[in-house]
Amino acid sequence: MGESPSENTGERPPQAESARVFRDPDNDRKSRIVGSILGLALGDAFGAPYEGGLAERALWTLIGSHRGRRRWTDDTQMTIDTAESLIKHGDVDQDDLARRFAQSYRWSRGYGPGAAKILKRIGRGQPWQTASRSVYRDGSYGNGGAMRVPVVGLFFADEGEARIVDAARASAAVTHAHPLGQEGAALVALATALAASDAPTEKVIETLFRRAQASEYRDRLRMAREWLYSEHQARPLEVASKLGNGIAAWESCVTAVYLALRFETQSFDELLDFAIRIGGDVDTIAAMATAIWGAAQGCAALPEEQLRCLDQRERLEALAEALAHTITERSHLGE
Repeated sequence: MGESPSENTGERPPQAESARVFRDPDNDRKSRIVGSILGLALGDAFGAPYEGGLAERALWTLIGSHRGRRRWTDDTQMTIDTAESLIKHGDVDQDDLARRFAQSYRWSRGYGPGAAKILKRIGRGQPWQTASRSVYRDGSYGNGGAMRVPVVGLFFADEGEARIVDAARASAAVTHAHPLGQEGAALVALATALAASDAPTEKVIETLFRRAQASEYRDRLRMAREWLYSEHQARPLEVASKLGNGIAAWESCVTAVYLALRFETQSFDELLDFAIRIGGDVDTIAAMATAIWGAAQGCAALPEEQLRCLDQRERLEALAEALAHTITERSHLGE
């Protein structure tokens, strides 16, 4: 393709040279990792009340708060499980992930019916390789493998695209055996890793388009690229119609990437408000989008008012800092 217009591409404004010279790379990395994990939890917790139909919303009205704080759903719980496993093993250990996912399962976190059946079977001792195909013959192509994968992108960000893709697919495969479910996870992990490295919009979208294999993703990425490279500001209904707002990975992952890139220089609240107006699987789309956005912006850009209302904020911050420490040590060992 030819050169893309420079305007409205989502690039960050230029920074003063002195800011780049004196930036501490380890602190910058930590800020982006904390921003991504807390961003994901915020998008999840504040998007959950708007997810699904009237029945789902009514249920979350009853169980969506705890001691005055906003509860998060399975999106954040499985992110916690994945991060803890990465810290312990230094790699994607599928058996350990399966065990953690099954042990952490609680219906009140809003797990989907397919995921609930799979995790209950794993909990009863069925191997994850069998359980992941026990509900759907070809495996799930939902977005559950992608919603928890931003931490995988952060963990392997310094090890190249192929490593990120392989790790993301492996982590998703524990519950999502279908290739389309795994491809969505790979794209979200790549987007998060690139955002954390301060990559411009063009690099993020072109990398994902080059890596995407299925037409379900390539067609949507082509549309998202067209919107990002032009002055067209797609309205929520148009985004839902052309990119998607469903639970299938291809109907949500590209949507989340598009939101993160479109709102890159805008506030968290503006991104979340738009995600809510898209409708559908709001909590997961918002969680993926705000995880990518948080990796680009860092923790200081997150809204403190909402953070004060986030359930188990301290636990999430401690986990993010522990993950950042592990990633920094890995990076220094590789130098």
